[in-house]
Amino acid sequence: MRPDAVLSPPPGPGETGPPAVEVVDLERRYGTFPAVRGISFEVRPGEVFALLGVNGAGKTSALEVLEGLARPAAGTVRVLGADPVADRTAVRPSLGVLLQASGLPGDLTVAETVRTWAGTLTSPQPVDEALAQVGLTGRADVRVRSLSGGERRRLDLTLALLGRPRVIVLDEPTTGLDPESRRTVWGLVRRRVAEGAAVVLTTHHLEEAEELADRIAVMRAGRIVLAGTAGEIAATQPATIRFQLPPDAPELPAVPGARLVATSPRVELHTQALQPVLTRLLAWADREGVVLAGLQARSATLEQAFLAVADSDADVDGAAAA
Repeated sequence: MRPDAVLSPPPGPGETGPPAVEVVDLERRYGTFPAVRGISFEVRPGEVFALLGVNGAGKTSALEVLEGLARPAAGTVRVLGADPVADRTAVRPSLGVLLQASGLPGDLTVAETVRTWAGTLTSPQPVDEALAQVGLTGRADVRVRSLSGGERRRLDLTLALLGRPRVIVLDEPTTGLDPESRRTVWGLVRRRVAEGAAVVLTTHHLEEAEELADRIAVMRAGRIVLAGTAGEIAATQPATIRFQLPPDAPELPAVPGARLVATSPRVELHTQALQPVLTRLLAWADREGVVLAGLQARSATLEQAFLAVADSDADVDGAAAA
């Protein structure tokens, strides 16, 4: 441990400052198994970065190194300019962590749990304020073991944010929450980001990543295979046009910029140029007097790109290079 380590200072007004999180060629292994295989990314103050991937992709294994719970097998990780393992004493007060499961003592009440946690922090939020922001004021005197799964998750989040951390790591923060509670959590995360916090999160809710994340990385088998904004990642996949032709319709002509992938029972076209292709298709239908029954035109989505990565049988090294 290096308790005398100095953290990067917060950026001043109008400044972006250095990255709050820097990950360079991170590797992590369990024995000989490579759980994380050379990933790199950075997160700046006031930014949300989401790591996506199916179970076993390596997300939590990477986060545990950021959290100071494990050492990397190779590569470097810096949180506010310091090593989260070697400089744990310096980093910990500025780091808020939400694990997938907390294991809180069940015999304490909600308020007792928060007060106990606050006693370990330098400058915690007031307990009443912390409970109010996650909707647990009315449950303050209830024992933790009597909470629902969603309530316990909101308590976990309260503890992660209680010390006003500059870097927040959230591992599936809204698991078990109903839609209303999920949006409450989103609002809380946005407020912390507006105050300058850097957030790294994992989630299986793709809508959550689209709502919160400034940038996204999709992992597969320990590597990052897609990275960018939600729009940039979605754009790696084609848009889709679907419709049904009447039995007496003339043969559908080749449409420049589109690929015909199905003709029965519905016609399906894939394209990277949705508007021009749709314009040509509608012009043809108008000239021929053809009704395109059930016409649908959909831009590519983050979910489409995510599923393409999840279902891919391509070599991961090749995908990462691409």
